[in-house]
Amino acid sequence: MGYRFSPSSLSLLKECPKCFWMHFNQGIKRPSTIFPSLPSGMDRILKEHFDAFRDRGKLPPELKELEGEVMLFPDKKLLEEWRNNFVGIRWKDAQGNAYSGAIDNLLIKGDKLIVLDYKTRGYPVKEDTHEYYRDQMHIYT
Repeated sequence: MGYRFSPSSLSLLKECPKCFWMHFNQGIKRPSTIFPSLPSGMDRILKEHFDAFRDRGKLPPELKELEGEVMLFPDKKLLEEWRNNFVGIRWKDAQGNAYSGAIDNLLIKGDKLIVLDYKTRGYPVKEDTHEYYRDQMHIYT
C-alpha cells in the first residue's frame, strides 16, 4: 500500500520535513490554518469568468495574446470533477503512491494540457515569483 500525496502535502515536506513524517507515519496532522474568504471568493469569480468564455468557445481578454495557440479545456463536466478538492486529478505510480490535486482551469496547446492555478495576493508580484513555481514543478516531476 502506498501513500496519497497532494500539492499541499508535498509543500509540507518542503516546509517541515518532521511534520510531513509525522503526518504520513504517525497520522499526526499539522494544525490547519484559517482559510481566508477573499481568496476563495476571487477563485470562484475567476472560474465563473473563464467558464463564461468557455461556453462561448472563446478565450478571455487576459489570454487574447495566446489566441490561435491555446484554447480553454472544453469538457466542463470533467473540469468540474478535476476542480473538486476531494476528487481532483489523480495518478498512481508503480509503488501504489497516489498523487492528486484539484486544479482551477486548463488550457490545451496541441496535445498538451496547461494547468492554470489562480493566486490572490494583497501585494504586487515579486520579480522571482516564477522561481517558486518552477521549484514546485521539480517536486512533481
